[in-house]
Amino acid sequence: MSVEWVHPGILLILGAWIIPFLRGRVKRAAMLILPGAALVDCVLMTPGTYGVVNFLGQELVFGRVDSLSLIFSYIFSLIAFIGMVYALHVEDDSQHVTALTYAGGALGVTFAGDFLSFYIFWELMAVSSVLLVWLRREPAAVAAGFRYLLVHLVGGLIFLAGIVVHWSQTQSLALNPVADGTAWDLTLGGAAWGLILVAFLINAAVPPLGAWLPDAYAEGTVTGAVFMTAFTTKSAVYALIRGFADTELLIWLGAAMAIYGVVYAVLENDARRLLAYHIISQVGYMVCGVGIGTRLAINGVTAHAFAHILYKALLFMGAGAVLQMTRRRKLSEMGGLYKTMPITLGLYMIGAFAISAVPLFSGFVSKSMVISAAGEEHLMAIFLMLTLASAGTFLHTGLKLPYYMFFGKDSGTRAAEPPRNMLLAMGLAAVACVLIGIFPGILYTHLPYAADYLPYTLAHVMSTLSMLAFTALGFFLLLKHLDPEPKVSLDTDWFYRRGSSRFLTLVQGPLARLERGFVGEICEFLIQRPVLGAAAVLRKLDSLVVDSAIIGVGRSTQTLSQLLKTVMSGHTQHYGLIMAVGFLVLLVLAILIP
Repeated sequence: MSVEWVHPGILLILGAWIIPFLRGRVKRAAMLILPGAALVDCVLMTPGTYGVVNFLGQELVFGRVDSLSLIFSYIFSLIAFIGMVYALHVEDDSQHVTALTYAGGALGVTFAGDFLSFYIFWELMAVSSVLLVWLRREPAAVAAGFRYLLVHLVGGLIFLAGIVVHWSQTQSLALNPVADGTAWDLTLGGAAWGLILVAFLINAAVPPLGAWLPDAYAEGTVTGAVFMTAFTTKSAVYALIRGFADTELLIWLGAAMAIYGVVYAVLENDARRLLAYHIISQVGYMVCGVGIGTRLAINGVTAHAFAHILYKALLFMGAGAVLQMTRRRKLSEMGGLYKTMPITLGLYMIGAFAISAVPLFSGFVSKSMVISAAGEEHLMAIFLMLTLASAGTFLHTGLKLPYYMFFGKDSGTRAAEPPRNMLLAMGLAAVACVLIGIFPGILYTHLPYAADYLPYTLAHVMSTLSMLAFTALGFFLLLKHLDPEPKVSLDTDWFYRRGSSRFLTLVQGPLARLERGFVGEICEFLIQRPVLGAAAVLRKLDSLVVDSAIIGVGRSTQTLSQLLKTVMSGHTQHYGLIMAVGFLVLLVLAILIP
């Protein structure tokens, strides 16, 4: 960092540790000032290279600033601010420190210009985000957090292996952009390329590597889950744009993600798990756009990531508000909340309309760019898959979830509105969703490439409204068949969780026999016998030397005390006689000794 450039991520990471030392209004002010300052810092930045540090012969770049990193930094800082507004009522300082550190790690990834600094911030995000799950302090959250951490540590090791292979081939850790300033200049193909791609796909929650997302996000704290929706998957999308644009594999993976998330949302009864599966679906649009790789597609991916962070945070804030006020999370246990939580309902529906790409809301002006890019490239199967996923999104996030949560069969719950700061945060996100939807130029002017896309054409508006209308009609006609049921949907994690238990069962017997036999003998010969022998020697040394010395000192002290007791009679004449005798002895010694 320098005077002319301050890293916003470092600002959040270091500033977070001030929070526990503050109290009352001062603490709440600091919670808002830190992300607010990071946002202002990002807005004032100009493209260039900053924060260059030489380390072990490598050049670390902490500030590679261009149009792509800037727009992601804007939304990361903005959602950090909105998330802290949402969390103002929380008294747990550890949640605030963790959330700000998490946001700082995402900004560090955004501006990293070399693999080493990128990896450090990447892993910092993994560690800080898992704490937002554990801090809920419930057994299910602890278990989900351990699974989440395991997946991301494995992904981090794969990423590190790719970095090492890349360095061994190029002797460089630099992430140099190509001429247009968007993509990294990476060598296509090869082991390093494949390992790094797999690591990014894990963080992007691409199936079958994405079951960690609904598993963990549904168990996070009410406020922590809002931050989790924003940073991990979208930083992975950012990395995919940088390193793997125009990779055909991603087109099909992304389209499959979009369908996969919608299908699992159909089966889900837990409100936050349903929304988490829709994260996978929406990120699928972004992964697909990265694979298409055209300028329109990359603009669409960037715009959709920006819009998605806002409306998905709004949806999780709405579901979190209901969870906090009712302590219920299953749709089958809710209903009738519109009577006592009308403001929460209204704000949630803005997010639902945005994610469903309803005209005049943010999703309409971002999601359609990716779908249009697929159409321009004549990828008709992909075009149809993404359109189908869009209808499914409206069916479940825009209709099913709010119907059973706020309407439906009255559960008798009469929860009040959440704290005002939570409503304010939801209001800020809702206003942003509407502003971007009505004035898309606010977003388009900051995209990586010049955007001449026109979302509000008559054909586009009419086709979208028709699709939404038929989806709503189908929902109400099939309403009885869509009732949520208290069941568990098996995801792809079933295979490795069940497989790992079977593997342990399989190897437990042979390992136990090996431990009792060969390993046990080695342990006894190399460890047990030497340790027990040394202990015997030390025991003898203690009894013969140490104990004898201590006993001797004790006896000498006892003898001296008896002597002094005899001498100290208490009569003054005895003390005078002793002094006289002592004086005579000293006089004789002085005469005899020359």
